[in-house]
Amino acid sequence: MGKIKDGKKKGREGGGEGKTGQAMQFNHALGQHILKNPLIVQALVDKSALRNTDTVLEIGPGTGNMTVKMLDKVKRVIACELDPRMVAELQKRVQGSHYQSKLQILVGDVIKTELPFFDVCVANVPYQISSPLVFKLLLHRPFFRCAVLMFQREFAQRLVAQPGDKLYCRLSINTQLLARVDHLMKVGKNNFRPPPKVESSVVRIEPRNPPPPINFKEWDGLTRICFVRKNKTLSAGFNTTGVLLLMEKNYKVQKSVQGEEVPQDFNIKALVDEVLQSSGFKEKRARTMDIDDFMKLLHAFNSAGIHFV
Repeated sequence: MGKIKDGKKKGREGGGEGKTGQAMQFNHALGQHILKNPLIVQALVDKSALRNTDTVLEIGPGTGNMTVKMLDKVKRVIACELDPRMVAELQKRVQGSHYQSKLQILVGDVIKTELPFFDVCVANVPYQISSPLVFKLLLHRPFFRCAVLMFQREFAQRLVAQPGDKLYCRLSINTQLLARVDHLMKVGKNNFRPPPKVESSVVRIEPRNPPPPINFKEWDGLTRICFVRKNKTLSAGFNTTGVLLLMEKNYKVQKSVQGEEVPQDFNIKALVDEVLQSSGFKEKRARTMDIDDFMKLLHAFNSAGIHFV
Protein backbone atom coordinates (compact mmCIF):
# COMPACT_ATOMS: atom_id res chain seq x y z
CA MET A 1 0.00 0.00 0.00
CA GLY A 2 2.60 2.54 -1.08
CA LYS A 3 5.16 1.75 1.63
CA ILE A 4 7.51 4.53 2.64
CA LYS A 5 11.18 3.65 2.60
CA ASP A 6 13.23 4.00 5.77
CA GLY A 7 14.75 7.42 6.20
CA LYS A 8 12.02 9.19 4.27
CA LYS A 9 10.23 10.58 7.27
CA LYS A 10 8.88 14.07 7.41
CA GLY A 11 8.66 16.83 9.94
CA ARG A 12 6.51 16.85 13.00
CA GLU A 13 5.33 20.19 14.27
CA GLY A 14 7.68 20.93 17.11
CA GLY A 15 8.70 23.79 19.31
CA GLY A 16 9.01 26.54 16.74
CA GLU A 17 11.85 29.02 17.22
CA GLY A 18 11.46 29.29 20.98
CA LYS A 19 13.65 27.95 23.76
CA THR A 20 11.84 24.60 23.85
CA GLY A 21 12.70 23.75 20.25
CA GLN A 22 16.38 24.62 20.77
CA ALA A 23 16.73 22.77 24.07
CA MET A 24 14.95 19.54 23.19
CA GLN A 25 16.58 16.80 21.14
CA PHE A 26 14.04 15.65 18.56
CA ASN A 27 13.64 11.96 17.80
CA HIS A 28 14.14 11.43 14.07
CA ALA A 29 13.03 7.79 14.39
CA LEU A 30 9.58 9.17 15.23
CA GLY A 31 9.74 11.60 12.31
CA GLN A 32 10.36 14.61 14.54
CA HIS A 33 11.62 17.79 12.90
CA ILE A 34 10.72 21.34 13.92
CA LEU A 35 8.24 23.10 11.63
CA LYS A 36 9.78 26.54 11.91
CA ASN A 37 7.46 28.49 9.61
CA PRO A 38 4.43 29.80 11.56
CA LEU A 39 2.73 30.67 8.25
CA ILE A 40 2.53 26.96 7.39
CA VAL A 41 1.05 26.18 10.80
CA GLN A 42 -1.54 28.93 10.27
CA ALA A 43 -2.30 27.71 6.74
CA LEU A 44 -3.01 24.19 8.02
CA VAL A 45 -5.44 25.61 10.57
CA ASP A 46 -7.09 27.94 8.03
CA LYS A 47 -7.56 25.20 5.42
CA SER A 48 -9.29 23.02 8.01
CA ALA A 49 -12.21 25.52 8.13
CA LEU A 50 -12.73 24.87 11.82
CA ARG A 51 -15.98 25.75 13.59
CA ASN A 52 -16.38 26.76 17.23
CA THR A 53 -18.50 23.63 17.83
CA ASP A 54 -15.83 21.23 16.47
CA THR A 55 -13.93 18.50 18.24
CA VAL A 56 -10.55 18.21 16.51
CA LEU A 57 -8.23 15.21 16.47
CA GLU A 58 -4.59 16.27 16.17
CA ILE A 59 -2.00 13.56 15.55
CA GLY A 60 1.60 14.29 16.59
CA PRO A 61 1.06 17.72 18.21
CA GLY A 62 4.73 18.12 19.14
CA THR A 63 5.03 20.95 21.64
CA GLY A 64 1.73 22.45 20.58
CA ASN A 65 2.18 25.39 18.19
CA MET A 66 -0.75 24.23 16.06
CA THR A 67 -2.65 22.86 19.05
CA VAL A 68 -2.83 26.28 20.71
CA LYS A 69 -4.04 27.95 17.50
CA MET A 70 -6.83 25.38 17.20
CA LEU A 71 -7.81 25.54 20.88
CA ASP A 72 -8.55 29.21 20.25
CA LYS A 73 -11.10 28.31 17.55
CA VAL A 74 -12.81 25.07 18.57
CA LYS A 75 -14.74 23.42 21.38
CA ARG A 76 -12.15 20.69 22.04
CA VAL A 77 -8.82 19.31 20.79
CA ILE A 78 -7.90 15.65 21.28
CA ALA A 79 -4.14 15.39 20.77
CA CYS A 80 -2.58 11.96 20.19
CA GLU A 81 1.15 11.89 20.98
CA LEU A 82 3.61 9.00 21.27
CA ASP A 83 6.58 10.82 22.85
CA PRO A 84 6.10 11.40 26.60
CA ARG A 85 8.50 14.38 26.49
CA MET A 86 6.22 16.11 24.00
CA VAL A 87 3.20 15.29 26.16
CA ALA A 88 4.91 16.99 29.12
CA GLU A 89 5.70 20.09 27.02
CA LEU A 90 2.14 20.27 25.75
CA GLN A 91 0.68 19.96 29.25
CA LYS A 92 3.06 22.62 30.52
CA ARG A 93 2.04 24.94 27.69
CA VAL A 94 -1.68 24.94 28.55
CA GLN A 95 -1.38 24.56 32.34
CA GLY A 96 -3.31 27.21 34.23
CA SER A 97 -4.73 28.72 31.02
CA HIS A 98 -8.31 28.70 29.74
CA TYR A 99 -7.13 26.14 27.14
CA GLN A 100 -6.47 23.45 29.74
CA SER A 101 -10.06 22.24 30.01
CA LYS A 102 -10.44 22.13 26.20
CA LEU A 103 -7.45 19.84 25.61
CA GLN A 104 -7.49 16.05 25.95
CA ILE A 105 -4.23 14.14 25.41
CA LEU A 106 -4.11 10.52 24.25
CA VAL A 107 -0.65 9.09 24.96
CA GLY A 108 0.40 6.32 22.59
CA ASP A 109 0.67 5.10 19.01
CA VAL A 110 -2.28 6.46 17.03
CA ILE A 111 -2.40 3.33 14.87
CA LYS A 112 -2.97 1.17 17.97
CA THR A 113 -5.22 3.66 19.76
CA GLU A 114 -9.00 3.45 19.68
CA LEU A 115 -10.03 6.87 18.41
CA PRO A 116 -12.97 8.75 19.92
CA PHE A 117 -15.51 10.84 18.01
CA PHE A 118 -14.10 13.90 16.19
CA ASP A 119 -15.33 16.32 13.53
CA VAL A 120 -12.02 17.21 11.87
CA CYS A 121 -8.55 15.67 11.89
CA VAL A 122 -5.53 17.93 11.45
CA ALA A 123 -2.08 16.37 11.44
CA ASN A 124 1.51 16.71 10.39
CA VAL A 125 1.92 12.98 9.83
CA PRO A 126 5.12 11.01 10.49
CA TYR A 127 5.80 9.38 7.13
CA GLN A 128 6.18 5.85 8.43
CA ILE A 129 2.50 5.69 9.47
CA SER A 130 1.04 7.52 6.43
CA SER A 131 -0.72 4.62 4.74
CA PRO A 132 -2.09 2.83 7.83
CA LEU A 133 -3.28 6.16 9.22
CA VAL A 134 -5.23 7.06 6.05
CA PHE A 135 -7.18 3.79 6.18
CA LYS A 136 -7.64 3.87 9.94
CA LEU A 137 -9.28 7.28 9.50
CA LEU A 138 -11.38 6.26 6.49
CA LEU A 139 -12.73 3.17 8.23
CA HIS A 140 -13.42 5.12 11.45
CA ARG A 141 -17.03 5.46 12.57
CA PRO A 142 -18.91 7.67 13.13
CA PHE A 143 -17.88 9.68 10.07
CA PHE A 144 -15.81 12.84 10.43
CA ARG A 145 -16.21 15.90 8.21
CA CYS A 146 -12.70 16.11 6.80
CA ALA A 147 -9.01 15.60 7.49
CA VAL A 148 -6.26 18.05 6.55
CA LEU A 149 -2.99 16.14 6.58
CA MET A 150 0.64 16.82 5.68
CA PHE A 151 2.49 13.95 4.01
CA GLN A 152 5.64 13.25 2.05
CA ARG A 153 5.10 14.83 -1.41
CA GLU A 154 5.19 11.57 -3.36
CA PHE A 155 2.73 9.89 -0.97
CA ALA A 156 0.34 12.83 -1.39
CA GLN A 157 0.68 12.58 -5.18
CA ARG A 158 -0.21 8.89 -5.01
CA LEU A 159 -3.34 9.71 -3.03
CA VAL A 160 -4.65 12.02 -5.76
CA ALA A 161 -3.26 10.17 -8.83
CA GLN A 162 -5.73 9.32 -11.61
CA PRO A 163 -5.87 6.28 -13.96
CA GLY A 164 -2.95 6.46 -16.40
CA ASP A 165 -0.78 8.63 -14.12
CA LYS A 166 2.69 7.28 -13.37
CA LEU A 167 2.03 7.26 -9.60
CA TYR A 168 -1.47 5.71 -9.86
CA CYS A 169 -1.52 2.66 -7.61
CA ARG A 170 -3.58 0.60 -5.19
CA LEU A 171 -3.29 3.38 -2.59
CA SER A 172 -4.85 5.83 -5.09
CA ILE A 173 -7.91 3.76 -5.94
CA ASN A 174 -8.53 2.41 -2.45
CA THR A 175 -8.45 5.92 -0.98
CA GLN A 176 -10.58 7.44 -3.73
CA LEU A 177 -13.19 4.69 -3.32
CA LEU A 178 -13.77 5.83 0.26
CA ALA A 179 -13.07 9.56 0.03
CA ARG A 180 -12.66 12.66 -2.07
CA VAL A 181 -9.00 13.70 -1.96
CA ASP A 182 -7.65 17.13 -2.92
CA HIS A 183 -4.07 18.42 -3.00
CA LEU A 184 -4.05 21.75 -1.12
CA MET A 185 -0.46 23.00 -1.07
CA LYS A 186 3.20 22.10 -1.28
CA VAL A 187 5.51 22.60 1.69
CA GLY A 188 9.25 22.84 1.01
CA LYS A 189 11.78 21.03 3.17
CA ASN A 190 13.34 24.35 4.24
CA ASN A 191 10.25 25.07 6.36
CA PHE A 192 11.62 22.51 8.84
CA ARG A 193 14.67 22.52 11.06
CA PRO A 194 16.68 20.49 10.35
CA PRO A 195 15.34 20.08 6.80
CA PRO A 196 14.06 16.53 6.15
CA LYS A 197 15.26 14.62 3.09
CA VAL A 198 11.96 15.01 1.23
CA GLU A 199 9.43 17.67 0.25
CA SER A 200 5.94 17.67 1.76
CA SER A 201 2.38 18.33 0.62
CA VAL A 202 -0.93 18.98 2.36
CA VAL A 203 -4.07 17.12 1.27
CA ARG A 204 -7.71 17.32 2.27
CA ILE A 205 -9.57 14.02 2.68
CA GLU A 206 -13.36 14.04 2.85
CA PRO A 207 -14.98 10.64 3.53
CA ARG A 208 -17.79 9.57 1.21
CA ASN A 209 -20.92 9.51 3.37
CA PRO A 210 -22.67 7.21 2.88
CA PRO A 211 -19.81 4.95 1.77
CA PRO A 212 -20.08 2.90 -1.43
CA PRO A 213 -22.12 -0.30 -0.90
CA ILE A 214 -19.14 -2.58 -1.15
CA ASN A 215 -17.19 -4.95 1.11
CA PHE A 216 -13.91 -3.05 1.48
CA LYS A 217 -11.91 -6.12 2.52
CA GLU A 218 -13.00 -7.89 -0.65
CA TRP A 219 -12.34 -4.78 -2.77
CA ASP A 220 -8.86 -4.51 -1.22
CA GLY A 221 -8.21 -8.20 -1.95
CA LEU A 222 -9.04 -7.65 -5.63
CA THR A 223 -6.98 -4.47 -6.05
CA ARG A 224 -4.05 -6.09 -4.25
CA ILE A 225 -3.88 -8.79 -6.96
CA CYS A 226 -4.43 -6.35 -9.83
CA PHE A 227 -1.78 -3.82 -8.80
CA VAL A 228 1.04 -6.28 -8.08
CA ARG A 229 1.71 -6.02 -11.81
CA LYS A 230 -0.20 -2.89 -12.73
CA ASN A 231 1.42 -2.60 -16.19
CA LYS A 232 0.65 -6.21 -17.17
CA THR A 233 -2.72 -7.38 -18.50
CA LEU A 234 -5.17 -8.70 -15.92
CA SER A 235 -4.98 -12.05 -17.68
CA ALA A 236 -1.24 -12.26 -16.91
CA GLY A 237 -1.71 -11.07 -13.33
CA PHE A 238 -4.44 -13.55 -12.47
CA ASN A 239 -2.71 -16.51 -14.07
CA THR A 240 0.22 -16.70 -11.65
CA THR A 241 0.35 -19.85 -9.54
CA GLY A 242 0.10 -18.04 -6.20
CA VAL A 243 -2.97 -16.05 -7.22
CA LEU A 244 -4.75 -19.11 -8.65
CA LEU A 245 -4.07 -21.16 -5.50
CA LEU A 246 -5.43 -18.35 -3.31
CA MET A 247 -8.56 -17.95 -5.44
CA GLU A 248 -9.18 -21.70 -5.53
CA LYS A 249 -8.94 -21.88 -1.75
CA ASN A 250 -11.36 -18.94 -1.36
CA TYR A 251 -13.75 -20.51 -3.87
CA LYS A 252 -13.83 -23.85 -2.02
CA VAL A 253 -14.31 -22.16 1.36
CA GLN A 254 -17.19 -20.10 -0.04
CA LYS A 255 -18.87 -23.21 -1.51
CA SER A 256 -18.42 -25.07 1.78
CA VAL A 257 -20.06 -22.21 3.72
CA GLN A 258 -22.98 -22.36 1.29
CA GLY A 259 -23.23 -26.15 1.69
CA GLU A 260 -22.38 -26.79 -1.97
CA GLU A 261 -19.94 -29.35 -3.35
CA VAL A 262 -17.12 -28.43 -5.71
CA PRO A 263 -17.01 -30.71 -8.81
CA GLN A 264 -13.96 -32.99 -8.99
CA ASP A 265 -13.02 -31.62 -12.39
CA PHE A 266 -13.21 -28.01 -11.16
CA ASN A 267 -10.56 -25.78 -12.79
CA ILE A 268 -10.05 -22.35 -11.22
CA LYS A 269 -7.87 -21.14 -14.13
CA ALA A 270 -10.61 -21.85 -16.64
CA LEU A 271 -13.22 -20.07 -14.48
CA VAL A 272 -10.99 -17.00 -14.00
CA ASP A 273 -10.30 -16.84 -17.74
CA GLU A 274 -14.01 -17.10 -18.46
CA VAL A 275 -14.82 -14.23 -16.06
CA LEU A 276 -12.08 -11.97 -17.50
CA GLN A 277 -13.12 -12.78 -21.08
CA SER A 278 -16.87 -12.34 -20.62
CA SER A 279 -16.49 -9.11 -18.63
CA GLY A 280 -14.16 -7.59 -21.21
CA PHE A 281 -11.24 -7.12 -18.80
CA LYS A 282 -8.85 -9.83 -20.03
CA GLU A 283 -6.54 -7.40 -21.84
CA LYS A 284 -7.08 -4.44 -19.51
CA ARG A 285 -4.29 -3.14 -17.26
CA ALA A 286 -4.83 -1.99 -13.66
CA ARG A 287 -2.94 1.28 -14.26
CA THR A 288 -5.67 2.50 -16.63
CA MET A 289 -8.75 1.23 -14.76
CA ASP A 290 -11.01 3.51 -12.70
CA ILE A 291 -13.29 2.80 -9.74
CA ASP A 292 -16.25 1.83 -11.96
CA ASP A 293 -14.06 -0.67 -13.83
CA PHE A 294 -12.98 -2.37 -10.61
CA MET A 295 -16.58 -2.45 -9.34
CA LYS A 296 -17.68 -4.19 -12.55
CA LEU A 297 -14.77 -6.65 -12.31
CA LEU A 298 -15.53 -7.46 -8.66
CA HIS A 299 -19.20 -7.98 -9.50
CA ALA A 300 -18.25 -10.32 -12.38
CA PHE A 301 -16.04 -12.44 -10.11
CA ASN A 302 -18.64 -12.50 -7.31
CA SER A 303 -21.36 -13.57 -9.76
CA ALA A 304 -19.15 -16.53 -10.72
CA GLY A 305 -18.75 -17.48 -7.03
CA ILE A 306 -15.21 -16.07 -6.70
CA HIS A 307 -14.49 -13.90 -3.64
CA PHE A 308 -11.41 -12.15 -2.29
CA VAL A 309 -11.69 -12.46 1.49
